[in-house]
Amino acid sequence: MTSADIREPRPRILLVGASRGLGLAMASELLGRGWDVVGTVRDGAAAELHELAQRHPGRVGIERLDMTQPEQIAALRQRLSGQRFDILFVNAGTANRNQDETIAEVSTDEFVAVMVTNALGPMRTIEALQALVADDGLIGIMSSGQGSIGNNEQGGHEVYRGSKAALNQYMRSYAARHRDGGRALLLLAPGWIRTALGGPDAPFGLEETVPAIVDTLLSKRGKPGLEYLDRNGRSVPW
Repeated sequence: MTSADIREPRPRILLVGASRGLGLAMASELLGRGWDVVGTVRDGAAAELHELAQRHPGRVGIERLDMTQPEQIAALRQRLSGQRFDILFVNAGTANRNQDETIAEVSTDEFVAVMVTNALGPMRTIEALQALVADDGLIGIMSSGQGSIGNNEQGGHEVYRGSKAALNQYMRSYAARHRDGGRALLLLAPGWIRTALGGPDAPFGLEETVPAIVDTLLSKRGKPGLEYLDRNGRSVPW
C-alpha cells in the first residue's frame, strides 16, 4: 500500500435544519469543500436536500428532527449513537407573524412558539447531541445580530430579538459550564438574507453570503471557547 492509497476521512458536520434556505445552502457549500453532511429535516418535505444527496452519493445523510419535540431529539441521539462529527451546527429559527407587535401585544401561544423554536429547542439539541462531537470539534448555533442587546438602538422585532438574546444568554451559560473543554463554541449572526424567514426585501442573497458564513464557521475550528460573530468573522456586541 502506498501513501496515495491512504486517504484521510472527510470531515463531517451534523447540520440541524438543512431542508431549505441557509441550512440547505450551507450543506451544498460544505459538500463542495470536501465535507460529509448529515442534515436534519422536520418532516418529509425535503426534496431539495434529497436532490443534493443524489448528486453526492454516499456523502449526505438525512434525519428527521423537530427540535420542539424532546422525544425526537432523544430518538435522533439514539440513531446516531457511535458516530462522530467534527461540527454540530444548529440552524433553526422562526418569527411571530406580525413583526411590528410589541412584546405586550403578542399572544402567549405565539410567544411560547418562538421561544421554544429559537432558544429552548436549540439548547436541548446541543445538550443531547454534544457527546457526538469530537473533543476538539465545534458546536455552533445560528443566532442573529438582532440578538445583540448592545446594538439594539432602533427597537422593533421585539419577540424575535428577545428570543435570540435569550439564546445567546443560554449559550453563554453553556460555555461557562464547559469552560475547561476543548471545543470551539460559536454563535453566528448571518445578517439579513433573502430566505423564507428573511423575506424578499433582504439586501443579500444566499449565493453572496453563504461562502462567508462557511468561512467563518470553519475558521473558528481549533479555537476553544465561545464567540459571537457575524458572517465575516467580526465580533458582535453582546
